[in-house]
Amino acid sequence: MTEEIYALWQRMEQGWADGDALAFASVYAEDVDFVNVRGEELLGRQAVAKGHAELFAGPYRDTKLSAEISLVRPLTSEISVVHVTSSIAPAGITTHAQAVVVRREHGWEIAAFHNMIPKGKS
Repeated sequence: MTEEIYALWQRMEQGWADGDALAFASVYAEDVDFVNVRGEELLGRQAVAKGHAELFAGPYRDTKLSAEISLVRPLTSEISVVHVTSSIAPAGITTHAQAVVVRREHGWEIAAFHNMIPKGKS
């Protein structure tokens, strides 16, 4: 199970590296609830793809996403909570996300995703 969940983020990283918003968004459920770092809610895989296509065509063109999973917590055999810290280079941005991943008949996918930029040390 854990390897299949890690593979979601590897596919996400590859889609980002390729600037391919559809490939990036393919790891999300068709009806995903996605909250981006600005607190905007994107409903559905197509909205995630559209938002990232704009990013890949603009401020995040030719950047690289590197994800580090720090927690995979199974809630059932079909549902896990995942914590991920991601870095975007060379933009120098670090994000933290909490995701709910679910096993469906075609494999694992991200059903809910909340992404944020952690506040620096005060």
